[in-house]
Amino acid sequence: MPLASPSSRPPQVPLKTRFAAWLPSRAGVLQFCETVGVGAAGGGLFLWAQLPGGLISGAMIAVAAAATVMRRQLGLPPVVAHAVLMTLGVSLGSMVSPEMLRNIANYPVSIAVLAVSTFGATFGSSQYLQRVHGWDRASAFLAGSPGALSQIIMLATERNADVAGIAVVQTMRVIILTAALPFLLSLIGFAPHAGLALRAPPASPQALAVLAATSLAASYVLHRLKFPASWMFGAMLASSVLHGAGLVEGGLPLWAYMVALAGIGILIGSRFARISGATVLRHILAALGSFAVAIAISAVFVTLVAMVTGERLSDVIVAFAPGAMDAMLALALTLHIDPVFVGAHHLSRFLFVSIATPGIVHWFGNDDEELDD
Repeated sequence: MPLASPSSRPPQVPLKTRFAAWLPSRAGVLQFCETVGVGAAGGGLFLWAQLPGGLISGAMIAVAAAATVMRRQLGLPPVVAHAVLMTLGVSLGSMVSPEMLRNIANYPVSIAVLAVSTFGATFGSSQYLQRVHGWDRASAFLAGSPGALSQIIMLATERNADVAGIAVVQTMRVIILTAALPFLLSLIGFAPHAGLALRAPPASPQALAVLAATSLAASYVLHRLKFPASWMFGAMLASSVLHGAGLVEGGLPLWAYMVALAGIGILIGSRFARISGATVLRHILAALGSFAVAIAISAVFVTLVAMVTGERLSDVIVAFAPGAMDAMLALALTLHIDPVFVGAHHLSRFLFVSIATPGIVHWFGNDDEELDD
């Protein structure tokens, strides 16, 4: 075969050009700096005021306000978001103790009750949105389903549901829970009033290296397996095993712990960057009303589980709260609540919603007129 002539060969891309393609743009760097600056200012203010869960709530509220009121396009790059979630997972795992692991035998009862609570709260919120605000059945059901936001939005798009309204209801529920739960638990004496809760002492450099390597490996494996919240749960799993087996002692240094908490707040608050202020105002009453219905129904089952199982009320409240999994686990960290209990229940609910919602929407999500066709 004749050799290709020099003119027929594809042009060689200079090494400098290929390297530059991997670098973030100037606009991306400025957006990242603005996002971190706003979140750090809000978290620092709440922490200075000694508010419960201050780093998370302050960063979340500051970023959400800037995104909604000032229409700033705030957000974190995916690689930074993954790093934040892994840092949170390592911190959660460092709180695991043998006593927490022994309590796992009691989880099937409370997880079974959680399944009933989840469907009860979803049905109640759905009925409220249909009867009070005139929503169609599919949109109301998807808006009332807690967690699994990405899948809910995809289903809403496929069903031609009210995607904007669903996004507002789901996001407002996470915002309210993340901001209100620390104050509620502090008010009833189940959470520390200080801005930062108790945590494990810093680990040695060698232990930190082992934690980082194993957490990254576990997170990547779970990510390849399409496991929900893989970056956070992989790191939490690795850290929990190492600490529970006594192979590693201590946790992350204070600065990394604070970055994880503020980072979660930034991630939650930046959800509002994709929702206009007019859309929020149009659906605010529906969001608040459906949230109140879901909380009222969930409170009944929280009381039942606390009485039957003997688990701490604060643990059950956070485990049953219909908020985002990453946000609730971050609150477990900052409020010194059992992360194994909270993580097991929120993962179970995520699986309930992910498996059951598509089928329920398919069979019962159509309006009566569509069913008659």
